Amino acid sequence: MRVLFDGEEFEAEEGQTVAGVLLAKGVRSWRTTRGAGRPRGLFCGIGVCFDCLVNVNGVPDVRACQRVVADGDDIRTQTGAELPS
Repeated sequence: MRVLFDGEEFEAEEGQTVAGVLLAKGVRSWRTTRGAGRPRGLFCGIGVCFDCLVNVNGVPDVRACQRVVADGDDIRTQTGAELPS
């Protein structure tokens, strides 16, 4: 299956999470913090923290470590978070 990440096409395996696909392609950060714009990627890997947030198919604040990819997903780098502060 194939997914897009910031417009670049990546191959993915069935059952892989968004984080798994990105890490396999060497992508280590896919979000920046709200205040300082610091890079973030996978931290806890189990859905407890909010470091791995991405935008998937237009939906913000998706945890990359929890979301299993689907063929054709459009994954985008997220700036900050839209979660309540």
